[in-house]
Amino acid sequence: MALVDIPGSKSLTARALFLAAAADGVTTLQRPLRSDDTEGFAEGLTRLGYRVGRTPDAWQIDGRPQGPALAEADVYCRDGATTARFLPALAAAGHGVYRFDASPQMRRRPLLPLTRALRDLGVDLRHEEAEGHHPLTVRAAGVEGGAVVLDAGQSSQYLTALLLLGPLTRTGLRVTVTDLVSAPYVDITIAMMRAFGAEAIREGDTYVVAPGGYRATTYAIEPDASTASYFFAAAALTGREVTVPGLGADALQGDLGFVEVLRRMGARVEVGADRTTVAGTGELRGVTVNMRDISDTMPTLAAIAPFASGPVRIEDVANTRVKECDRLEACAENLRRMGVRVATGPDWIEISPGAAPVGADVKTFGDHRIVMSFAVTGLRVPGISFDDPGCVRKTFPGFHEAFARLQA
Repeated sequence: MALVDIPGSKSLTARALFLAAAADGVTTLQRPLRSDDTEGFAEGLTRLGYRVGRTPDAWQIDGRPQGPALAEADVYCRDGATTARFLPALAAAGHGVYRFDASPQMRRRPLLPLTRALRDLGVDLRHEEAEGHHPLTVRAAGVEGGAVVLDAGQSSQYLTALLLLGPLTRTGLRVTVTDLVSAPYVDITIAMMRAFGAEAIREGDTYVVAPGGYRATTYAIEPDASTASYFFAAAALTGREVTVPGLGADALQGDLGFVEVLRRMGARVEVGADRTTVAGTGELRGVTVNMRDISDTMPTLAAIAPFASGPVRIEDVANTRVKECDRLEACAENLRRMGVRVATGPDWIEISPGAAPVGADVKTFGDHRIVMSFAVTGLRVPGISFDDPGCVRKTFPGFHEAFARLQA
């Protein structure tokens, strides 16, 4: 059995940084993820005037319920979607002029449903170039609150940004959602808000958040379930056994549900109170699965699908087309390079069994999840290489070393 130490969750670290910055007092985050995305978020807070103290195992943030300490700031969000979507909402609750820009990759990713909602709440927000994309400027004067309608069908992060903002408004928020993808990530947000002393209540398709701010706390970041998926998939593919401590029945992250897909395919899965174990059984069955709620693990499943005894069909993943790249097409293109039969549609991909895959140079499109997923394929297919293996620094800088230890 291999015990794998997975770094902290990116999703939890980003939310915790927002909550800590908005809270009254000093918050300590234990085992936060240290990656390009989270370092970019912390740097963004620093640019806005928040104090962020960092040691190897913990970060301390001095909260400012009144908003950023600086009246003007220019924030570069790098490739981070959480940074690019959450920080403008945080800045809107303060008073000043704040400009946000991002990498070319992040500039291409959509933002308009969130910025429309912020404008509907009275926020003075202007896109400088393409409407609905970075760069943008927020002329902040606090947020009164009120009712707003939001389409979160492309990303649940739009809803999360508004929910996190809610307690900082003067009268609270009512957010009615017309569509929602990756709903478990919203559950994460609500649970973490509660840990910082705020409450968000769901009433059908409407989320209600009362004003009142946040309280500082000490918060431990659980391991990243999306990252764990590559190691669980490796076990199922190779017939080995992998245990990830710190991810168990009480985990906040919906992406742990990926192990249930592996169970359906024939792997042995045990989810304990504080750990999860996956063991390969020598069998991988075909499966049809809706991955709308765990779409970040779609590439992981696609990468092991060629070794299943029947077709693997992944449905309801249209939102993966507007991630760091069009992940659905990226998976299809790379599998075809390996000689695998693949069909795709607007929101689905189907991988058929056939001849054994052959080695190929994987086109990563600068996407960390494409690299980590096809590293799993490489456990069974010699000759796989990557045009940009270093892009894993976005969420797991030590991935290749950790994966090599697993292979050894």
